[in-house]
Amino acid sequence: MPLTKEQKSKAIAELEKSLKDQKSMVFIDFSKVNSKDIFSLRQKLRQAGCVMKVAKKTLLAKAFGKDDALWLKAKESIPGQLAIIFGIEDEIAPAKITQQFLKQAENIKILGGIFESRFVDKAEVVVLSAIPSKEESLSRLVRTLQNPMSGLLSVLQGNIRGLLQVLSSINK
Repeated sequence: MPLTKEQKSKAIAELEKSLKDQKSMVFIDFSKVNSKDIFSLRQKLRQAGCVMKVAKKTLLAKAFGKDDALWLKAKESIPGQLAIIFGIEDEIAPAKITQQFLKQAENIKILGGIFESRFVDKAEVVVLSAIPSKEESLSRLVRTLQNPMSGLLSVLQGNIRGLLQVLSSINK
């Protein structure tokens, strides 16, 4: 059933808000995916702080602005039905979750995305999905910073242990 003008304006307003709040986007084609898989994908995305919206390309064009260079580039790579995954909290999460989900539902297709205010194709989205998340990167940084400190601590403790062994052998 076609949307009324009021529904269309509401959908455009929601898309504009999502476009303003997003850090990254991934475009997917879900035309051959069953609803159970789509529901599962939405759940995983929600847990990661992402939002998935299904939109007509005409409404998305209005939300972007018809002459927006980013939209004009993206439009060339987007055939068929379209779902947009917005990364609100983490830039890499939409690509990472979508790529992981491809293993479960092979019918889903990544069409491209928008990262750092530029359009990226499917291959670049796949490469971005291999990048560790912000939390993983921070934990690696902490471990890297912690290793020299723990090494220094063990060296200093070794000297004290040696002194204690000498003193205990003298005491005997």
